[in-house]
Amino acid sequence: MRFATYSSAGETFYGAVTDTGMIALNEAFPDWPTLLDVIKADGLGALEEAAAGKPDTHTDVQFEMVLPNAPRILCVGVNFPDRNAEYKDGSAQPKYMSLFPRFASGFTGHGQPLIRPPENHTLDYEGEVAIVIGKAGRRIAQEDAYDHIAALTICNEGTIRDWVRHAKFNVTQGKNWDRSGAIGPWLVPFTDPAQLDEARIITRVNGEVRQDDVLSRMMFPIRREIEYISTFMTLQPGDIIVTGTPTGAGARFDPPRYLVPGDVVEVEVNTIGTLRNTIEDEVV
Repeated sequence: MRFATYSSAGETFYGAVTDTGMIALNEAFPDWPTLLDVIKADGLGALEEAAAGKPDTHTDVQFEMVLPNAPRILCVGVNFPDRNAEYKDGSAQPKYMSLFPRFASGFTGHGQPLIRPPENHTLDYEGEVAIVIGKAGRRIAQEDAYDHIAALTICNEGTIRDWVRHAKFNVTQGKNWDRSGAIGPWLVPFTDPAQLDEARIITRVNGEVRQDDVLSRMMFPIRREIEYISTFMTLQPGDIIVTGTPTGAGARFDPPRYLVPGDVVEVEVNTIGTLRNTIEDEVV
């Protein structure tokens, strides 16, 4: 079963996704007003039971960022071998992973436009798998890492490329423009290691495949990501780890192929679904 945050007729809900709409569930769980509260309470199983056999409550909906109040979002950079080679600096595989923060305000939902700001037009795409932590932990061993995952979702980690070069040691400025990326469409409860171990990311722009790779080729597998990150910070329920993007982003073409208004970007992950967004210029 899949669970989403969505809006309908000016109200925001969370619920189960069906083939024809949504089954609102938030009113059935007043102690869990958002999906983040569900994650904190280990309540995805309860949602599944509550949705069983129920009819749709909404058919005209707009998907929102799946966890709009996510407390912390950490992204892993340059995590596929070909991505490392794209930098053409002769460097070997790094010993430690690159990490940077993103904030929930930088993301929108499935079906909504990514926003290109007037200050800079180097908006780029990065298709990735994102994991949602369900059980707190510090110094988590790799063999225990999957036990701490509650759910999976998809991220288009949209980036304003020119702005990641504004400072010597960080990329935060280019990674946090309002509504420049998307997370969704939904949460898929994590129940089987194959959901990650056999996952494939395909990113298309206007139907053209730009990225295509499997998570098993990551330089830093997700078990290692959880182990490493939990060394210096206690992972908490609701934390999101965006796990890395394959080669093929627009910046790496010659000349670069950045996103423009009217483009359609789809990030497909075979074990999760497809995240689809258009591109629009910001209205100022």
